[in-house]
Amino acid sequence: MSLEPLKTRIRKRLADETGRIDKQAPFTVGLAYPSPYGAAMSSLGYQRIYRAIQETSGMACERIVLDDEAEKELADQGMPISYESHRPLGDFPVIAFSVAYELEIVGMIQMMRKAGIPPLRREREGKKHPFVIAGGPLTFSNPLPIAPFVDAILVGEAEEITVEVLRVLEEGMPYDRTIAALAKIPHVFVPEIHGEVLPEVAKADVALLPAWAPIRTPHAVLSNMFLIETERGCSRRCTYCVMRRSTNGGMRLVPKERILELVPSDAKRVGLVGAAVSDHPKIVEIVNELADSGREVGLSSLRPDRLSLEFVGALKRGGYRTLTTAMDGPSERLRETLERKAKIKHLERCAENARAHQMDRMKLYLMIGLPTETMEDIDECVSFVTELSKIVPISLGIAPFCAKRNTPMDGFAFAGINVVDDRLDRLRRGLKGRADVRSTSAKWAWVEYVLAQGGAPEGEALLGVVEAGGKFADYKRAFKALEVSRPTTKLRRSLAIANI
Repeated sequence: MSLEPLKTRIRKRLADETGRIDKQAPFTVGLAYPSPYGAAMSSLGYQRIYRAIQETSGMACERIVLDDEAEKELADQGMPISYESHRPLGDFPVIAFSVAYELEIVGMIQMMRKAGIPPLRREREGKKHPFVIAGGPLTFSNPLPIAPFVDAILVGEAEEITVEVLRVLEEGMPYDRTIAALAKIPHVFVPEIHGEVLPEVAKADVALLPAWAPIRTPHAVLSNMFLIETERGCSRRCTYCVMRRSTNGGMRLVPKERILELVPSDAKRVGLVGAAVSDHPKIVEIVNELADSGREVGLSSLRPDRLSLEFVGALKRGGYRTLTTAMDGPSERLRETLERKAKIKHLERCAENARAHQMDRMKLYLMIGLPTETMEDIDECVSFVTELSKIVPISLGIAPFCAKRNTPMDGFAFAGINVVDDRLDRLRRGLKGRADVRSTSAKWAWVEYVLAQGGAPEGEALLGVVEAGGKFADYKRAFKALEVSRPTTKLRRSLAIANI
């Protein structure tokens, strides 16, 4: 397969970038993202690590991403090459993957396969193949499914430990000495040494905050947007969330003045990023000052109990036409079990404030398939959203509930593909003509669940999935075979619930 179409896309994208840090160094790392370019350049974490490496003396990195052509058809992925020099992925002595969530693992595997790198760690031979490390949001919950494919995993906030790990790798010691040295670094997980015992999640020094993304591009999902965090972590206790306050010591705020001074003068769009952006005590002032300077503003998380009339007005001035917030569960009872503060009165007030500021609509995110959920909960959602739709047009964005490790809801069962589909159907029928209802696939949510609750065997099963083409039927087949060879109670129950 010719690489010219890919090289042409790369050249076009590089020409359109602002803020790239061009650098060459004797020790250059392949910084990989197992999703397409648009997603990579919208990832503040990925760009933060890019900046950390480029700002470190004696080392540099080049970006390699999953080809756009492989986003829907994994088999179409060609040879992964870097954006900076077009070097193949396999030419780098070290490959550092940033993995956001479970379904990206197959992209990581396919990138290595197409580069001629054996994906399984045990099949790679010393210096003949690159040393593979991984980090990213997935490490906050359960990185075990990627353990068979990597030599080391950086768990948690990695801007400090990334450079420390790369300094060890730069030495070029024999493999056994290298992994022994890495295993001594706090928050670094070396599967060959640690087995399945994960370290604590790393917490970066507050002096390193805020993270901000140096590169802006019209080809990102968040087109031409300067990304900067307003806080890190969260002070809330939502039982399903990996970023709840117990994960990493609660919320660490970035001063308003520091946020505003880092925004480039030529940035017309600014994205304020964090797990609880709307909880920042100065958030209304921040949004208003950015809007006053003629900028469009986007926020990554809006909590309904924080969306006062003044706050919604600031968002409207910052370019919002749809007010987006989280409903979380379909009923008040279920929201209580999630320890959410999204009360009926808050959601009603949000709708009224959206109408007062003449927004086009309000979009609510929620989960279906929660533990103890019944059709009565779905019917309550239908009734409540019907009333909200009389105030302002409503859209629902729905995700089937998927229990994550490192949360109080770890171990809760997946509701079942058919169960989720039946409840979604009831919701759609009940809200037909009243609200727009869109949902992620129950089938793919089940795959995510198996990996989120699984370990190294579930991860290794993905090798066969990739080789077969990456269709849903390939996942079913791989997990079914795994259940036969390793009949764990959890996997058996998940397969039975999914009617497989």
